[in-house]
Amino acid sequence: MNEEAKKGKQSPIKHNIGATFIPVKNIEAARDWYCDILGLEPDGDILFGHLYVIPLANGNGLVLDSKIYPQRSTGDAPLFHFDTEDIQQSYDFLNEKGVHITSDIEHGHFFHFKDPYGNALMVCQC
Repeated sequence: MNEEAKKGKQSPIKHNIGATFIPVKNIEAARDWYCDILGLEPDGDILFGHLYVIPLANGNGLVLDSKIYPQRSTGDAPLFHFDTEDIQQSYDFLNEKGVHITSDIEHGHFFHFKDPYGNALMVCQC
């Protein structure tokens, strides 16, 4: 462990899960089903043709995603994302720690990485 890590360098990553991704086969049917069981009216748009975000009472989001549906079995899709206010600082922080980063910063606001056990995760500047 390097000296900076021993000193407890302040992490830019918040200890909060911002969203949980759920792989679904049909985004419209999934939106309707999840909203129904949660007692909500579907009131947002389906984003990019494959995403629907359900805001949860605790401020987190449930992200239904039909694009990742076939990938879930391969472990390539993130299980959830950690929030950050500075995506570049977070990317650099994990890179310095030797974390296995699996993507560049995409669209200026997120990147993927894996934990030591191979679980795909994401950091997102929201």
